[in-house]
Amino acid sequence: MAPKDRTAKEDVIAKAAFDLLAEKGFSGVTMLAVARRAKSSNETLYRWYGDKTGLFAMLVARHCSQCSAKLSDLPETRNDTALIEVGERLLAVALNPRSIALHRAAAADASNRLGALLEDRRRAAIHPHIQLFFEGMAAAGHIRAAPRGAAELWVELLLGDWVMRCAMGTVRPSQSTFHSRAALAAARLIVLCG
Repeated sequence: MAPKDRTAKEDVIAKAAFDLLAEKGFSGVTMLAVARRAKSSNETLYRWYGDKTGLFAMLVARHCSQCSAKLSDLPETRNDTALIEVGERLLAVALNPRSIALHRAAAADASNRLGALLEDRRRAAIHPHIQLFFEGMAAAGHIRAAPRGAAELWVELLLGDWVMRCAMGTVRPSQSTFHSRAALAAARLIVLCG
């Protein structure tokens, strides 16, 4: 199969798997169900991903790649207003339906392998962009703390327990709540580190 054809087929498989995750949760997703929904063969899924955990790893990799792409062109200005914009973008990728479906699946995994995989890949995809932005904030004199520590504090202030609350269905944020939460996190960070 040509790489272009495989990528197209993986798009269909990923969509089917994400849809099933959202509908049935990780325990309700089987390789056969994904194959049927994607109009693919069960053998292809096992050959490409090995097992359900391998399929989950592909979903995480694709999602994290999309998150990284959305954060790759951060504003060149390094000030409070730009920090709010970056916060809105991070909330949009961290709390989108696919991200929440992956977090629900990871939370339901008693082995903790899915959670560790999701956390490692998410950090690798998102944190370099945030770190670079905070290095610019420090260089511009907008924060006095070490950029790495300030970035980690800001992510905590911004996200808090929202990912888990969204996964549990107790919070359903909108773009307007993204803005207000991003503005509050930026204001708190400046008080603590500015």
